[in-house]
Amino acid sequence: MNFIQSPIYVAGMLCFFLFLSVWLGKFKWGRTIGSPILIILITAIAANIGIVPAVTDGNVIYDGIFLFLAPLGIFITLLEVNLKSIKNAGIPILLMFILGAVGTIMGVVISWWIMNPEKVIGEYAHVIAGMFTGTYIGGSINFNAVALHYQMNENADLFAATTVVDNLIGTPWIIITLILPKYLQKLLPRKKVIRESKETSHESAKEEISLKGLGMIFSLAFLALAFSRWMTDLIPAIPEIITLTTLALILAQIPMNRKLKGTRTLGFFLILLFLAAIGGLCDLSTLQGLGELAPFLSLFVGLIVIIHGLVIFGIGAVFRMDWDVVAVASMANVGGNTTALAAAESLERPDLLVPGILVGSLGNAIGTYAGFLVAGYFG
Repeated sequence: MNFIQSPIYVAGMLCFFLFLSVWLGKFKWGRTIGSPILIILITAIAANIGIVPAVTDGNVIYDGIFLFLAPLGIFITLLEVNLKSIKNAGIPILLMFILGAVGTIMGVVISWWIMNPEKVIGEYAHVIAGMFTGTYIGGSINFNAVALHYQMNENADLFAATTVVDNLIGTPWIIITLILPKYLQKLLPRKKVIRESKETSHESAKEEISLKGLGMIFSLAFLALAFSRWMTDLIPAIPEIITLTTLALILAQIPMNRKLKGTRTLGFFLILLFLAAIGGLCDLSTLQGLGELAPFLSLFVGLIVIIHGLVIFGIGAVFRMDWDVVAVASMANVGGNTTALAAAESLERPDLLVPGILVGSLGNAIGTYAGFLVAGYFG
């Protein structure tokens, strides 16, 4: 095995990138960018210059992050949530999420009208339109569901091209969405849905992690994940993330569990590792093998995301919405519930953790239907 492909090496480098992003985040310019954006950029650069393998190269560490560490990070982060703090955020974020979904569909329709993808892509153009509708309302589950229904996966080259472009367009939007609220708040100040307190800030939270606390946190997290997967196997209609979120919220309302030291640090650590893996998805070298299809698909998908952004942030501006709420809703659309949680963490808005995850799960529920609707319309 190539040394750079070694899972132990990859794990060590991702942890180093995490350390580097947090350390750089202590400088004035680093605080402006933020650790979540820094770790995406650092890993993306490292993956493209060969310091670490890209996710597309295949590595068990990346697989482990997506399959285990990301859901564990969600559970652990939610253990500190007091449901009383989120009641004001629920309706606004739901409305913005729905508007974001409408923006995605508008983006697909307008992008189709401008670029006429059938001339370049051929018979699968309508399927690709449906796939990107699904993924930018819900997530990769919806992307693959539409592809499998139309047997798009049998056209290996085209399917690989759509996957690569999805990652290369989606990741920059995640970065943009993390940056925008801060500058929009300065340019067009908006009243926040909930007043932030010192207790909600990562900067002010100084946790003393104990062995006893670690034992309890990880026992709850692993058992909850095991139970969630068992429930999904038993009743496939219930998504794993719904069961996991529900368990976390129930346990978080027990004062003893909410007082566990280390949940914020551990949860954010795992979320940063997930964002590092997102950075590893930006494999520019893969585009070289796609020929003229790469720039065409990139422009087609880029237009979809831009129009989605103009709709959700534009309507958010008109109705004077909290910019953080708009950003988390957009992240739930384009990146899914895990990235929505990462956005809420990065923006230091614990009141948006649960709403972000729930609207992301709603996207998973409706994204496939929207994808089939769009694919059928253009087909």
